[in-house]
Amino acid sequence: MASSIFSVLQGSAFLSSPISHKINLFTFPMPPKTPLVHLRKPLSAKSLASVEIDATLSPAIQTFWQWLWEEGVISSKTPVEPGVVPEGLGLIARRDISRNEVVLQVPKRLWINPDAVAASEIGNVCSGLKPWVSVALFLIRERSRDESVWKHYFKILPEVTDSTIYWSEEELSELQGTQLLNTTLAVKEYVQNEFLKLEEEIILPNKKLFPSHITRDDFFWAFGILRSRAFSRLRNENLVVIPLADLINHSVRVTTEDHAYEIKGAAGLFSWDYLFSLRSPLSVKAGEQIFIQYDLKKSNAELALDYGFVELNSNRNSYTLTLQISESDPFYDDKLDIAESNGFGETAYFDIFVDRPLPPGLLPYLRLVALGGTDAFLLESIFRNSVWGHLELPVSRDNEELICRVVQDACKSALAGYHTTIEEDEKLKEQKLDSRLAIAVGIREGEKKVLQQIEGIFKEKELELDLLEYYQERRLKDLGLSGENGDILGDLGKFM
Repeated sequence: MASSIFSVLQGSAFLSSPISHKINLFTFPMPPKTPLVHLRKPLSAKSLASVEIDATLSPAIQTFWQWLWEEGVISSKTPVEPGVVPEGLGLIARRDISRNEVVLQVPKRLWINPDAVAASEIGNVCSGLKPWVSVALFLIRERSRDESVWKHYFKILPEVTDSTIYWSEEELSELQGTQLLNTTLAVKEYVQNEFLKLEEEIILPNKKLFPSHITRDDFFWAFGILRSRAFSRLRNENLVVIPLADLINHSVRVTTEDHAYEIKGAAGLFSWDYLFSLRSPLSVKAGEQIFIQYDLKKSNAELALDYGFVELNSNRNSYTLTLQISESDPFYDDKLDIAESNGFGETAYFDIFVDRPLPPGLLPYLRLVALGGTDAFLLESIFRNSVWGHLELPVSRDNEELICRVVQDACKSALAGYHTTIEEDEKLKEQKLDSRLAIAVGIREGEKKVLQQIEGIFKEKELELDLLEYYQERRLKDLGLSGENGDILGDLGKFM
């Protein structure tokens, strides 16, 4: 799927569009099966009268809140409640909340995770599936069941988000030239193929377990729910959806991800269970929204793909260089061996963020891919243990000039693929834009700025080529055969 952007001498492909390495598709190990006990009680008039919630909220949200009360998840002392916020739904402080105060706890019996699937009627037929696929199928089936424990939760979930997987062709056209477009199309193709396989191997052969017709759109809905709402950093959990906790929204003001815990505690009047405990990372006044940080390391493109928003913070803007050692390279085997010995492979991905230094390993890998001609002696086995150290510094003028020229050409080519300029995007941002167009404008402007930054870095390097010290000069200096100014000492100078 990834198409080569450019090649260097000896046929070595350098850059290609990043797709597979950016897609974290919930490939987590399946946790062991454990029985789940659901304490289900009918909603009673007495209990409903005890529930305190904003009466202007929709009936679905009010019923969801009542269900949480019946399940013992909330009480009159719970410091948060659902509320309508600019993001859609969020958690609002019912009183002043201090930093790191626990704002909610949800017992494991209400979590939706591979354990819940394993303990259900479809557990046996789902045992061989990828964990995220089994949970997605479970979500779809439970949503269609009137007797589902989570029926009131499903009614407050959105049908779609602004994630790029839900965009129309016209909306996606605004991402022309971006890496996000390629990634989005790759994800959609992947999910489509997983659904077709699931339909053929599990759904159709087990119609008694899946009496309701399951469509491709259903599967994309479940996939989007998992991408945007699943927690994956708990101690014993890799993929879990937690009702109520998933209402909390993201804020750039939160600079730590240390807010969620899995603890052992009381899960009701007569039971103990694992609890998902959520703390507020910031002090919050009554009536204000409570936020967390979804992921400090994600780029704006990843935020757009997973959650359907981007940050105005330019630090999230990134562009991924994909470097590759071509199989047609005459030194392919040697280069691959060196790359693998230093933690890389035939293909290497480097995320470059605006206003940050080039990532470690990028320049050595570039120099390795471009290595050839009279520099090829460094590929000999005698240098195998030291060659990466040599690649950390300029090898030769020809090698350094090549990577500078090729990277600049690649950046120019990529910049030509967008249908707008940075100036045009900046003008658009001054207008009131549709949420999805605003995401598209932010993504393409950000990518272009990073490309310009990369181009500028290598243009500056090219201007300094005559000032650099290369391998031969360093080697002669180490042997004491070169002066401080690079002059060759003694009779050896006659032959150089």
